[in-house]
Amino acid sequence: MAFFSSLTPIFIAIICVLIGVILKKTNGEKEKCETENKPLSRPWVDEDLKDGTDHHLEEEEVDEEWQGLDENVAHVPFFTERYSEAEMIKRSQTFYELLNKRRSVRFLSDEPVPREVIDNVIRAAGTSPSGAHTEPWTFVVVQDPYLKHKIREIVEEEEEINYKKRMGDRWVNDLKRLRTNWIKEYLDTAPYLILIFKQVYGRLPNGKKKTHYYNEISVSIACGILLAALQNAGLYTVTSTPLNCGPQLRALLQRPANEKLLLLLPVGYPKKDATVPALTRKPLEDIMVVM
Repeated sequence: MAFFSSLTPIFIAIICVLIGVILKKTNGEKEKCETENKPLSRPWVDEDLKDGTDHHLEEEEVDEEWQGLDENVAHVPFFTERYSEAEMIKRSQTFYELLNKRRSVRFLSDEPVPREVIDNVIRAAGTSPSGAHTEPWTFVVVQDPYLKHKIREIVEEEEEINYKKRMGDRWVNDLKRLRTNWIKEYLDTAPYLILIFKQVYGRLPNGKKKTHYYNEISVSIACGILLAALQNAGLYTVTSTPLNCGPQLRALLQRPANEKLLLLLPVGYPKKDATVPALTRKPLEDIMVVM
């Protein structure tokens, strides 16, 4: 009996340890489950910048059988000019040299730009390929001084919050070398602002939703062509993605709910005293892999 009495504290200690292990494991699994179910905190993510391709449209609003597309698109012979190898090399080198001069310019002049040039560069952007040729883009050109200033007010208000709260120290520190902040004078001075909206879905004549496949990728390609067209015309811009401004700008410009703001481009000539950061680009061997 004395032997068992002496073992009682040991048994009690073992039981306490086992209970502690079980409780710790239970709490750990609970925390793990909560962590897995809790969305990642990414306060700088803009809902408008998310690709709507994967969003499941309500079945009752989608016509699965008819997308408003012609089932019998005629195919016609394709003819184009073919260059000699020497001409191809020359043209590719010339085009590279032109685009290599492209810089993001934040000091834009208020000097007028011919409207026809803006029409033509947007026509060029509209030649972009798109998923199932749905052409899911809208280019809103703003030249009215009042609207430009309202856009500036909306962007600067949100950008100040972005810099101070949403973006985080790492992002803000990375931008210090570029000397950028939430003050966007160019939104007033640039003769044109081009706001590019992606259409996350379209509308059929019967009112039902029309799927726009790869809408963000399609519009992004169009934006790249637009930047090249602007450079070719001798105009400059700075690519601006005003985080969390989409809904307000959409309301200001009276755009429908299916359009989400992807990019804002102030367009014009650089000021005579404009400056840009002395940046370099990666060499070819760092960006290309030949297999």
